[in-house]
Amino acid sequence: MANKPNKLAFLSQPAPASYVAGLGRGASGFTTRSDIGPAREGPSAEAVAEAQARRGEETEVDPEQFQDPDNEMGLFAGMTYEADDEEADRIYELVDQNMDARRRARREAREAEELVKHRAERPKIQQQFADLKRGLSVVTDEEWEGIPEVGNLTRKKRKKDERSFVVPDSVLVGDRSKNEYENSLDTMQQQGLETPAESGTLTNFVEIGQARDKILSLKLDQISGTSTASGISSSVDPKGYLTDLASVVHKTDAEIGDIKRARMLFDSLVKSNPKHAPGWIAAACVEEHAGRMVAARKLIKAGCEHCAKSEDIWLEAARLHNTPDAKVILANAVQHVPQSVKIWLKAASLEQEAKSKKRVLRKALEQIPNSVRLWKETVNLEESITDARILLARAVEVIPLSVELWLALARLETPEKAKAVLNKARKAVPTSHEIWIAAGRLLEQESHAAGKTDAQRTKELELVDKTIETGVRELRRHQVLLTREQWLKEAERCESDGSPRTCEAIIKATVGMEVEEEDRLDTWVGDAESAEERGVIGTARAILAYALKVFPDRRTLWEKAANFEKAHGTRESLDAVLARAVYHCPQAEDLWLMSAKEKWLADDVPGAREILEKAFVANPDSEKIWLAAVKLEAENGEYEVARELLTRARKVADTQRIWMKSVVFERQQGQTATALSILEAALKKYPKFGKLYMIQGQIHQAKKAFSVARASYAAGLKACPKEVTLWVLASRLEEADGKSIKARSLLDKARLVNPGSDVLWAEAVGVEERAGSGQQGKAVLARGLQECAGSGLLWSMAIWAEPRPTRKARSADALRRCDSDARVICTVARLFWAERKIEKARQWFARAAATDPDQGDAWGWWLRFEREHGTIEHQKEVIDRCVAAEPHHGSVWQAIAKDTANFGRKPKDVLELVAKELESA
Repeated sequence: MANKPNKLAFLSQPAPASYVAGLGRGASGFTTRSDIGPAREGPSAEAVAEAQARRGEETEVDPEQFQDPDNEMGLFAGMTYEADDEEADRIYELVDQNMDARRRARREAREAEELVKHRAERPKIQQQFADLKRGLSVVTDEEWEGIPEVGNLTRKKRKKDERSFVVPDSVLVGDRSKNEYENSLDTMQQQGLETPAESGTLTNFVEIGQARDKILSLKLDQISGTSTASGISSSVDPKGYLTDLASVVHKTDAEIGDIKRARMLFDSLVKSNPKHAPGWIAAACVEEHAGRMVAARKLIKAGCEHCAKSEDIWLEAARLHNTPDAKVILANAVQHVPQSVKIWLKAASLEQEAKSKKRVLRKALEQIPNSVRLWKETVNLEESITDARILLARAVEVIPLSVELWLALARLETPEKAKAVLNKARKAVPTSHEIWIAAGRLLEQESHAAGKTDAQRTKELELVDKTIETGVRELRRHQVLLTREQWLKEAERCESDGSPRTCEAIIKATVGMEVEEEDRLDTWVGDAESAEERGVIGTARAILAYALKVFPDRRTLWEKAANFEKAHGTRESLDAVLARAVYHCPQAEDLWLMSAKEKWLADDVPGAREILEKAFVANPDSEKIWLAAVKLEAENGEYEVARELLTRARKVADTQRIWMKSVVFERQQGQTATALSILEAALKKYPKFGKLYMIQGQIHQAKKAFSVARASYAAGLKACPKEVTLWVLASRLEEADGKSIKARSLLDKARLVNPGSDVLWAEAVGVEERAGSGQQGKAVLARGLQECAGSGLLWSMAIWAEPRPTRKARSADALRRCDSDARVICTVARLFWAERKIEKARQWFARAAATDPDQGDAWGWWLRFEREHGTIEHQKEVIDRCVAAEPHHGSVWQAIAKDTANFGRKPKDVLELVAKELESA
């Protein structure tokens, strides 16, 4: 306690020399009455400035210290603001902007950082409860209802409101008399109970009550359908009664209020403007919506009186009334509005008999003879063609500009009279293209009449082309310029109506309109493709025919036309197109081969040979034609002829592929010695052709001469190190010889020479798996996926390498990497197959086949799937589509198709063998 410092010691100490009482709180700038007298002066300005400087405070600058005392608005307020002043202000403003923009990015970044730091230290209430508010999204309705209500948790007793009020005397008197009973009746009541009657008897209320109960029970029995006394059944369905009640529309208070407001609005409208027909119609519709049909009919009647010249109000009045009253209303309507076609048609539609309808329509035609719609309705009611023809003849006299009536009359006439009718129509309406098209269709129809020769038919069909061409020219002369798209639509309409030659004539006459010369081919090909997509085959064929007529030397256009006929035409039309194609493009080898193949598929071998002979004349050095001729003879068993053709081909064409096919042919025939001798000669000519080394090594390997085969592969790898298949065959040779280590080393070397080859990685995985090193195979597969991340082959293997539960996730990764690879899609389909999801598996197999039709293994898996779960129709569809696709690739497909034992087999047979091989795998 003795050492404790005294906190109040400063009170006995002298003040500092510069101390001014109250200066720190700003209380030194005033003088009180007690300061008057001998008190000391306040601190000077210098002392105040010195004290502020000692404390580190900045001296306050008075903004008005330079203010002109005589001019409070500024020293220069009275001067003229000139152009140089404006320019100076602009310069200073630009300087300020540049100074501000110099460190703006740094300043804004610093301010943003300070704001983030401040928000982290002192977050808003909204941010503090953000996570809790997000958590409310998972609160169920039951949990929300279980939240207790807010109560008083302060544990403080609240003062109850115990105010009382005085009860009025009327309430007390009424409550007192509530339980009292009257024991007597007054005079008026006694007189009222006695009913005057002639007999003077009193009313028996008991009997009246019994009768009432009996009537009520009878009514209830009738409603429930259990009444047997009356012998009649009720129209009320007791079972559907509640359903009927549910279907009753109950108007809410809001709807009733809307109806009332609308009623008041329209009532004001019709009163202020009684000649406004839509107002009367709307007012009647409001009453109809409210269920007040009587009021609606009264309103519409008043509207008809005020707006007798409006056809809409008469039609609305007919709608609101029943049929007999509607007939009367429309009879009055035609007196006020005799030129209204709608009223006459409505009146005719109300008639039940055809005779009455005809009478009404003929009266209408007397009033409105120039109405096309009335004439059409009248003609449609006629059952006799003669009467209809007479009516139409009168109609075209009255309305000569109606194209519809002219065409209808032409359809009812004989062909000769129809021509006369169309000629009259063409003169009456020279701007109608429908008349010219109808004339062309009439000529086409006449050409197909029975008893005409082909020459007469051809001549009349040529008239169709001339007629349409003349029509287009005449329309252009009369300034009727239909667009190219409109003419194409008319051509499509003619095709759908069964007039293909007229469609073709329209295409010939108009397809070249509005097209630049350099864009014609692309535009016409696009038109043909779009027409084919829409299913108008005749239009597409006509466009392609016209394009071929203009560009007869375009090989791609002929191929497109041939493929079109192959898909949509007959074999005869395809042969005709191909014959014209090879005539105009004799140097196009593919067209010759396509033509010969179609003849061969039609079992017309002599015709195929004839086409190939003509192809030899046009292309004597063509490798494709020589090999096609060899294949044709070999497929038909003419092996000596095929061998002779190959010998000649080696001398004439002398290509490496012909030499290879010669070796393959001899090998398939079992002549290995001849094949090896040809190989030796071929390797001298083409030492860089890797397939020759492959065949040589395979022949020696089949003879179990592993050392010779190894030498062949080694020579091939030295000459063609980029041939991946050669490396794979060399590796398999070492594996077959029991040297797996040598096979691994070969594949490692191959991957160094050919980086990024998924086939080599897949073969390396296969070597490890066949050697029994499953874990090593997975490691190699993982490395391969790192190097070839988009390989469908490796991803497919990776999916099957996974355990069964994780295959689906692995397949999802594979689809993200390579969703357009048929092997991955086929693998996914097999996964669905394993899970017994039959329809999904079928869809994915179809998707795999559509993605890459050349992948034969996918077709084999699909056929095997359909053999197990599909019908005969499904299997036939798979086989037909595979035969049409003609696949050539796939590990199993190539191994079976290139096996010498399967020489000459059709794609269908190869597919069966592939499916059988996959089934045993």
